[in-house]
Amino acid sequence: MAAGVVIVIVLAAAAWWLTRRPVVKVRTAPVVAISAGSSSASVLDASGYVVARRMATVSAQVTGKVREVMIEEGMRVEQGQVMATLDPLDADAQRTLSASQLSAARSQVDNMQAQLAVANADATRLQSLVGAQLVSRSQYEQAIAQRDALRAQLQNAQRNVQVASDQLAIAGIRSDFNVVRAPFAGVVTAKAAQPGEIVSPLSAGGGFTRTGIGTIVDMESLEIEVEVGESYIGRVQPKMPVEAVLNAYPEWKIPGEVIAIIPTADRGKATVKVRVALKVKDARIVPEMGVRVSFLEQAKPQEATKPQGVRVPTAALVERDTRTVAFVVGEHNTVSAHAVTTGMVMGQDKQVLSGLTAGDTVVLNPPQELKEGDKVAEAGPDAAE
Repeated sequence: MAAGVVIVIVLAAAAWWLTRRPVVKVRTAPVVAISAGSSSASVLDASGYVVARRMATVSAQVTGKVREVMIEEGMRVEQGQVMATLDPLDADAQRTLSASQLSAARSQVDNMQAQLAVANADATRLQSLVGAQLVSRSQYEQAIAQRDALRAQLQNAQRNVQVASDQLAIAGIRSDFNVVRAPFAGVVTAKAAQPGEIVSPLSAGGGFTRTGIGTIVDMESLEIEVEVGESYIGRVQPKMPVEAVLNAYPEWKIPGEVIAIIPTADRGKATVKVRVALKVKDARIVPEMGVRVSFLEQAKPQEATKPQGVRVPTAALVERDTRTVAFVVGEHNTVSAHAVTTGMVMGQDKQVLSGLTAGDTVVLNPPQELKEGDKVAEAGPDAAE
C-alpha cells in the first residue's frame, strides 16, 4: 500500500515538472476601438517629448543639516508624506528660549497685579482719610498717581505676554520647517540630498550646499510637448485629434488631443510649441521620452460611419491551425488564444471584426512555442523582437 502511494506521488511530481513552463518574455500592445476619426489622414507629423505638467524639486523652508532622507528614486509618495527631516537643535533651542520668555512675562504680570492690588487698597484708604482731613490731599493724589502708573505697567506686561506667546507659536512653526513634506502625490525621480549635508532654500554657491531634497513628478499630469514649424502651425487646431507613437514602443499608437497652441514663437528655430493631452495613462509612459505625433484631420459629419470592430498591430496576428489568432493577456498574466476575423489593413494595424474587445492587451510577435495558458511578462523596450 505504501509503495503504491509513493508511486502515485512520484508520477504526480513528474507530471507537474513536465507540464511546468517558464514565464515567456514578450512585448504587448493595447487593442484600440475604431472611432469615426481613427482612419483620418495625418495632416502633419512632428516630434516632441513627454513632459510633466506638475513637477517640483522639494526643498526645506530653512537652512539646516539633513538628519534623515526617507525617499528613493522610483518611490511613490502621497501628499503630505515626510520626505526628509533636518537637525532640530537650533529650532528646539529657539522654542525653549521663547517658552522661558513667556514664563517670565507671565510672572511679571502676576507681580504687577499684586502691586496694583496694594495700590488700590492704599488709594481707597487715603480717600476716606482725606475726607476726614486726617491726611493731606497731596498724599492722596500721590497714591492715585502710583495706582495709575501700576495700571499702565500691568497693561504693558500683559502685552509682553502676548508678544512672548506669539514668539513661541512662531518658534513652533519654524520647528515644523525642519520636516520636509511632499507638496502633492507623485513619483520620486531624483534624490538630491544625503544625511549630513547642508540644505538651503536659496543657493549659497559652491558645492557644499544643496538646494533640494529630491524631485517628484505627478504622473497623472503627463502630456506631450511638440514644436511645429511656423509654416505648418496653421494646420493645427485646439481639440484636434492626434496619434502619438513613443520611440520606445513603436507599435503602440496612443490616442491624444491638442490641448493648446502656445501663443509665442521661437524665432531662433522658427517653431511654435503645441501641448498634446494623452488619453491613455500607462506606467510605460515616463517623462522625457521621445515621441512622434501625427495630427489627424477631423472626419466630416456626412462622411462619418458607424465604427466597426477594433484595430490591433498586424504583428499581434498569427496563423495557428489554419486560423488567425491573437494571444490576449488575461488575469495573472496568462495568455489565451482568440480566433479573430480580420478586415481592412490600416497602416501598420489591421481591423478586427470579431474575437477581440477594445481595451484587451495582445502579445506582439508571439513566439511559436507560446501556448494557451502560458504566463508572460513584459520584455521592455530593449528586448529583441
